[in-house]
Amino acid sequence: MKRFLVYSASVGLATCILTSCQQEQGALEPEIVRPVLSMVVKIQPVQIRGFAGKVEPRFETQLGFRTLGRIVRRDVSVGDQVSKGQELAAIDPLALELGVQALEASLSSARAQLANAAATEDRQRALLSQNSATEATFDQAQQTREAAVAAVVQAEANLTKAKEDLGYAILRSDFDGVVTSLQADVGQTVTAGQLVAVVARPDVREAVVDIPETVVGTIKVGSKFQVTLQIDPTIRVTGTVRQIAPQADEATRTRRTRITLEQPPEGFRLGTTITAYLAIAADQRMHVPATAILDKDEKTFVWLVDRKLGRVSTRAVKLDGRTDAEAIVVDGLVDGDRIATAGAHTLSEGQKIKITDGKSL
Repeated sequence: MKRFLVYSASVGLATCILTSCQQEQGALEPEIVRPVLSMVVKIQPVQIRGFAGKVEPRFETQLGFRTLGRIVRRDVSVGDQVSKGQELAAIDPLALELGVQALEASLSSARAQLANAAATEDRQRALLSQNSATEATFDQAQQTREAAVAAVVQAEANLTKAKEDLGYAILRSDFDGVVTSLQADVGQTVTAGQLVAVVARPDVREAVVDIPETVVGTIKVGSKFQVTLQIDPTIRVTGTVRQIAPQADEATRTRRTRITLEQPPEGFRLGTTITAYLAIAADQRMHVPATAILDKDEKTFVWLVDRKLGRVSTRAVKLDGRTDAEAIVVDGLVDGDRIATAGAHTLSEGQKIKITDGKSL
């Protein structure tokens, strides 16, 4: 029993000595603190200037004659108010009228031939009943009458088409509107479908502006604009973005944007020059250095700095674009987050850090 007590005491003393040594060794090897550069990510406000444009109609129709002819009359000028069905221009109807007369004569002839064929069929039917004619003769008379009926139908259709073409000699407006363009003059020969006039509906007006690609990313359908007249900026109206061109102009790198005006005053006439100002503009994307991005397991991360603990942890992010200099983060960070901007591949989860860019935690 004494030997066992002595042995236990020895083991306990050895354990205490070993533990004390390990604690002293740990005290001699403090946790490594890695210095890092960092930044606070923020939503960058976009400085918006006014965009020049003009008032255009949302609905307009390009009108032209449906038949070939020479214009002999034009009854409107650019800017004229027109009503539905009003005559805008006319071509020389002489050739069309002669065509109608010729087809009327053809129809009369076809009807006469039908009457003759019908009478012949009746005679042959009567003779056949008296056994004075053959079945073949009667069948031939019947076929002749049916052909005459078909000829009358064709002649009537041709005459109807010719009269319709004669009606096309006069160009009329399809709705109440304003003449915004004229592309043909009196004396000019136009082909079927050639543009002669453009009529617009003034009840729905839009501001049309060209916006640079660097700004259009912050705008979407439904965004609000303040639109003012260039000749009198005190006259203004609110507008809503209805359409943004899907592709930028190759020369100007701008996208055409159409803004529907909400109850515009009289001063916003078609063709009036305007300036459109974006009511709210902020780029929700965050631009960070490319060195802040960590690629791991086919995912993208950044090192998020814990301000209280002075440690880093990974945060998954979604990128909208990436170059050798910077990356654009669209999801995963919020305004005010601090991230490490260098050494992304040398840090470890939970590692203690020291900010060396002059910014306090």
